[in-house]
Amino acid sequence: MLTHGKIWTAIDALARRYGLTPSGLARHAGLDATAFNPSKRTTTEGRPRWPTTESLAKVLSATGATLDEFVDLLDEGPTLRKAPQPIPLIGLTQAGAGGFFDDGGFPVGGGWDQIRFPRVDDENAYALEVTGDSMQPLYRDGDILIVSPNSAARKGDRVVLRTTDGEVMAKILVRRTVKTVELASFNPEHPNLVFPVERIDWMARIVWASQ
Repeated sequence: MLTHGKIWTAIDALARRYGLTPSGLARHAGLDATAFNPSKRTTTEGRPRWPTTESLAKVLSATGATLDEFVDLLDEGPTLRKAPQPIPLIGLTQAGAGGFFDDGGFPVGGGWDQIRFPRVDDENAYALEVTGDSMQPLYRDGDILIVSPNSAARKGDRVVLRTTDGEVMAKILVRRTVKTVELASFNPEHPNLVFPVERIDWMARIVWASQ
């Protein structure tokens, strides 16, 4: 049964998954920092106050979590936060150079730095650091993108891809067919790009961004 307590349990668990407090999760989703505070979970009369579907949608969009992943957290309950684990890190502009990825888009080689991240459910996950302003307004210089090559990318997901000529870019997946992949830029003023599938070396889903 879907209950008030389980919904808030899942929100708290999602925050822990991305190394955030409930307030940090709210800010990350573009909400008021107090939106998920314990004091906001009941009214002044003591009645349960439910999070809105809009706020939940913003949280899922900001974290990259799916609705299925959120539902899985409904029964997770309070747990201790896992110790941060090291994952490989390079600059996004470096990612086009040879020696950092294998043919499947998995990180290889010894030229990576490392950062610590509280939880990521992909042993092949890695981090890319944004340089420059080409991804504004969504991503800024210095933002860290956590990328999961084992997560299936679906319509609307934010992705990183590498073309066969070594160009690496972060885009929004609009449509994928047997022959082509259509991608949207984070800046809505830029037109969509359509690549033949043979021009894409690999594509991986962005599951979290520091921002």
